[in-house]
Amino acid sequence: MTQEPVLLADALASFDALWSPRIVTSVNDYDVRVAKVRGEHLWHAHDDTDEFFLVLDGELFLSLREPAGERTVRLAKGAVFTVPRGTEHRPYAPTGAAILLFEPTGTSSVGDRHDDVPAHVDATTGHPLST
Repeated sequence: MTQEPVLLADALASFDALWSPRIVTSVNDYDVRVAKVRGEHLWHAHDDTDEFFLVLDGELFLSLREPAGERTVRLAKGAVFTVPRGTEHRPYAPTGAAILLFEPTGTSSVGDRHDDVPAHVDATTGHPLST
């Protein structure tokens, strides 16, 4: 497979859909995905994998249900955070954000356990990037 450099700004400019990640490249058995987000995702958990978030633009909040209780983490532009496997979480971005995610190839964007999937959330394992 021949690879070419991918400019993340170009990748993000190539689509408008919210909560619908695009695969920009792969590293070993992991996808590197970008997504545009605004509003709320849904409560969900990935039973067998951690979920890595990097905020490229805007601000993302992650509500977490942990053994010690519920808390919210604020991620500003440039911040990273890893949600541990099995942890219920709900991403949301009141004013919008662009994010980068590392996830094992085939990981569903709504996890293994989740609330009902609202119409504005794309339940996907990632879409190919078409630039």
